[in-house]
Amino acid sequence: MKRERLPGAASSGSPSTAGAVPAGIAAAGAGAGPADAVAEALAWAAERVGEAVGRSGEAHLEHARGTIDILRTIDADVASQVATALIAPAEHMPLREIEARFGAEVARLVEGMRQIQRLRELHSAPGSEVDGQAETLRRMLLAMASDIRVVLLRLASRLRTLRHHAAQRRAPDAAIARETLEVLAPLANRLGLWQLKWELEDLAFRFVDPDTYRRLAAQLEERRVEREAFVEAAIGRVRQALAGAGVTAEISGRPKHLYSIYNKMRSKQRALEDISDLRGLRVIVDTVAQCYAALGVIHGMWTQVPQEFDDYIARPKPNGYRSLHTVVLADDGRPLEVQIRTREMHRFAEYGVASHWRYKERGSGAAAAARAARAEAGYDDQIAWMRQLLAWQREVGQALGSGEAAAGGLPVEERIYVLTPQARVIELPMGATPIDFAYHVHTSLGHRCRGARVDGQMVPLTTPLQNGQTVEIVAAKETGHEGPSRDWLNPQLGYVRSARTRAKVRQWFNALELERDTATGRERVERTLQREGRTALAFEELARRLGFDTVQSMFVAVAREEIGARQLEEAVRRPPAAARGSGAAAAGAGTAGGEPANEAVLVPTRRRVRPAGGRGDGVLVVGIDSLMTQLARCCRPVPPDEIVGFVTKGHGVSVHREGCATFARMADQAPERVIETTWGEEALHGAGNGTRRFPADVEVRAADRPGLLRDITEIFARDRLNVVGVTTLTRQQIASMRFTVEVPDATQLGRTLAAVREVSGVMQARRR
Repeated sequence: MKRERLPGAASSGSPSTAGAVPAGIAAAGAGAGPADAVAEALAWAAERVGEAVGRSGEAHLEHARGTIDILRTIDADVASQVATALIAPAEHMPLREIEARFGAEVARLVEGMRQIQRLRELHSAPGSEVDGQAETLRRMLLAMASDIRVVLLRLASRLRTLRHHAAQRRAPDAAIARETLEVLAPLANRLGLWQLKWELEDLAFRFVDPDTYRRLAAQLEERRVEREAFVEAAIGRVRQALAGAGVTAEISGRPKHLYSIYNKMRSKQRALEDISDLRGLRVIVDTVAQCYAALGVIHGMWTQVPQEFDDYIARPKPNGYRSLHTVVLADDGRPLEVQIRTREMHRFAEYGVASHWRYKERGSGAAAAARAARAEAGYDDQIAWMRQLLAWQREVGQALGSGEAAAGGLPVEERIYVLTPQARVIELPMGATPIDFAYHVHTSLGHRCRGARVDGQMVPLTTPLQNGQTVEIVAAKETGHEGPSRDWLNPQLGYVRSARTRAKVRQWFNALELERDTATGRERVERTLQREGRTALAFEELARRLGFDTVQSMFVAVAREEIGARQLEEAVRRPPAAARGSGAAAAGAGTAGGEPANEAVLVPTRRRVRPAGGRGDGVLVVGIDSLMTQLARCCRPVPPDEIVGFVTKGHGVSVHREGCATFARMADQAPERVIETTWGEEALHGAGNGTRRFPADVEVRAADRPGLLRDITEIFARDRLNVVGVTTLTRQQIASMRFTVEVPDATQLGRTLAAVREVSGVMQARRR
């Protein structure tokens, strides 16, 4: 039977078939064949490594040669064999030199294996062993997912290590043997690499429980001659019976594996003599029809054990394995297991999912089209392989328990792994949605996300993703105006699960608001310059006069009314010398308006005395009678807000809310002007009879629709709040509205804003 070669994962560089020499290797070896390329890699490694030995006590070169022999038995490609010679030690063979000499494909495989090898340090780190293995499992999956051939290198390297310890009759570290049984052997089983699985299990079992291993091996050896004689006789009888039925078949005895027998004895609570597959036959035929024909012949020869029949052809195992398994009672009354499969099924049983891999090849014409068709057919196998990796991760992770991963802080089962259409593995938190997936792949893709297909089916963007699913994002074209929806930030709607995604969405809206405020502020500044006839004044100079480091921050402050119109006009009019002399303190003269640059200012001493009489605005200045006060427009304080005063030049005391950014900047520049203020009785208790009302700025964001402004203003009218100013801006179907309303106190304003939030389409309503 001609054996199909085992290819690896398609590389992003020059694709090649399993038997061909990759481009980088061919360049290094001047067109040498596969064997010459591997020999060259070993020779180059020998120059760098010499007789250095690894942790197992085996020389690096001997380990590489043994691993390459294992890879050849499963027909691994040349790049994998070359990479095996160059993996360790890393300090003697830098990746940049490997890439320069043997190509990027080999370097990528070497890096993947080195990443996995570095994970061994987690086993010796302090803490729970389960936690360490859980994190090792997670990182190993991501490293192997970068190139599927890393799986083969990992399994072959571990098998070589165990063979070395068996030959030396010296047990490896207990962690190595346990990891083999708990992590690597299940991986080989999941991928259908049974040639490696059985030997990995038996060697690890030998070191994990040597007493049980020796006792079981001795029991099997006692009846080995009798068992082999029976199998030979059974093969002759079955061959003769199948030939009489017109079925051509290859028949052989099935090898016995100690760890499999031990597991069955333990799980089924049976003695060794009662295990059905101590004696076994394997029948290989040409077609599926012949499988069932052979089954009928064998059931006609011996008595079937009904509960021991499994039809894995009609119902394949999750890893793709197909075969007929039956147990019959032989003439001596003891069980005999028979496996029946086609040649294709047997090849899959030998190599697993890897038996169907295809490389894309360069070329043109009909031959190239045929190769492209084969490559496209192999794409499904690539996805299947990845899903087997994810299934292995989930199953082994559950077996290891729910210990928290050292790096991520999440239990293993609280992470999921999904696939891109190109079979790239993406790690996400449990419950993640297609939007989380899109932002993890690329921020731009997240901004443009408009829909998603999961396993080929369109799904809502709120759909929680599951392990192993393939996700494809339907994205808007890049026009410069696309962006996320504000609904994505609403946790009740369930669009976003990841904090990372939520931060990126907020970042987009913050940048949008900054851009809008910058444009608005620039427009206001330009109008002021034109009105004052000072268009030659540079923005940088004006920003310096106002105490800002950058022009953009000045524009934003103007747009958000942290700088009042009169303050801006005064800064424009001020001569350069005066501006330099007075500095930013003059610019911070309060949002209530400007004052002459040379006017004297009265700075009262701050002393704790009884509150004096207030003015008409309801504000009292502690320690000073009849001092003019005015409410700052930058923060618009409303009773009972905590307030503080700032003495301006010629305009009395400007009253700000505590925490106002403009006040904080002015206080830093002129702390001697800060004065204590409080609300008077008229302001605090006169609101109920309507004697006083205060202006307040309100910001509303909502999905734009007809009648939106009307519905909001009706709320204000119902609560008897007078609207004295309104501005609106709509972009990307999102309306941003700013209202200036007169309110009696902050409590009433809070009730009104709560009602505004109930209006259809409103996403945010807050006091500025």
